[in-house]
Amino acid sequence: MAQQISETIKFVIKQDGTVTEEVIGAVGNDCENLTKNIEKKLGEVQRVEHKASYYQNEIVNVEQSITSG
Repeated sequence: MAQQISETIKFVIKQDGTVTEEVIGAVGNDCENLTKNIEKKLGEVQRVEHKASYYQNEIVNVEQSITSG
Protein backbone atom coordinates (compact mmCIF):
# COMPACT_ATOMS: atom_id res chain seq x y z
CA MET A 1 0.00 0.00 0.00
CA ALA A 2 1.41 3.39 -0.99
CA GLN A 3 1.92 6.04 1.65
CA GLN A 4 0.08 9.28 0.92
CA ILE A 5 2.15 12.43 1.40
CA SER A 6 0.42 15.60 2.56
CA GLU A 7 1.39 18.93 1.03
CA THR A 8 1.02 22.13 3.04
CA ILE A 9 1.45 25.78 2.15
CA LYS A 10 2.58 28.00 5.05
CA PHE A 11 2.06 31.77 4.75
CA VAL A 12 3.69 34.45 6.90
CA ILE A 13 2.32 37.98 6.50
CA LYS A 14 4.57 40.66 7.94
CA GLN A 15 3.43 44.04 9.26
CA ASP A 16 4.73 45.78 6.12
CA GLY A 17 2.45 43.57 3.97
CA THR A 18 5.20 41.30 2.69
CA VAL A 19 3.98 37.72 2.27
CA THR A 20 6.30 34.74 2.54
CA GLU A 21 5.13 31.30 1.50
CA GLU A 22 6.71 27.92 2.15
CA VAL A 23 5.57 24.63 0.66
CA ILE A 24 6.02 21.60 2.86
CA GLY A 25 5.79 18.02 1.61
CA ALA A 26 6.14 18.68 -2.12
CA VAL A 27 8.91 17.26 -4.30
CA GLY A 28 10.31 18.74 -7.50
CA ASN A 29 8.30 21.46 -9.18
CA ASP A 30 5.06 20.34 -7.48
CA CYS A 31 5.52 23.31 -5.14
CA GLU A 32 5.38 25.74 -8.06
CA ASN A 33 2.26 24.04 -9.40
CA LEU A 34 0.59 24.34 -5.98
CA THR A 35 1.31 28.04 -5.55
CA LYS A 36 1.02 29.36 -9.11
CA ASN A 37 -2.59 30.60 -8.86
CA ILE A 38 -2.13 32.03 -5.37
CA GLU A 39 0.96 33.97 -6.44
CA LYS A 40 -0.92 35.50 -9.39
CA LYS A 41 -3.54 36.84 -6.98
CA LEU A 42 -1.03 38.11 -4.40
CA GLY A 43 0.97 40.15 -6.89
CA GLU A 44 4.54 40.28 -8.10
CA VAL A 45 6.93 37.64 -6.78
CA GLN A 46 10.07 39.36 -5.49
CA ARG A 47 12.27 36.33 -4.89
CA VAL A 48 12.12 32.53 -5.11
CA GLU A 49 14.28 30.24 -2.98
CA HIS A 50 14.13 26.53 -3.71
CA LYS A 51 14.57 24.08 -0.86
CA ALA A 52 16.52 20.83 -1.24
CA SER A 53 13.27 18.94 -1.91
CA TYR A 54 12.86 20.91 -5.15
CA TYR A 55 15.89 19.13 -6.58
CA GLN A 56 14.74 15.65 -5.53
CA ASN A 57 12.99 13.27 -7.87
CA GLU A 58 9.59 11.96 -6.94
CA ILE A 59 9.71 8.35 -5.78
CA VAL A 60 7.13 6.18 -7.49
CA ASN A 61 6.47 2.67 -6.24
CA VAL A 62 5.46 0.25 -8.95
CA GLU A 63 4.19 -3.21 -8.15
CA GLN A 64 3.86 -5.75 -10.92
CA SER A 65 2.65 -9.32 -10.74
CA ILE A 66 4.10 -11.75 -13.24
CA THR A 67 2.35 -15.00 -13.89
CA SER A 68 3.55 -17.73 -16.16
CA GLY A 69 1.00 -19.40 -18.29
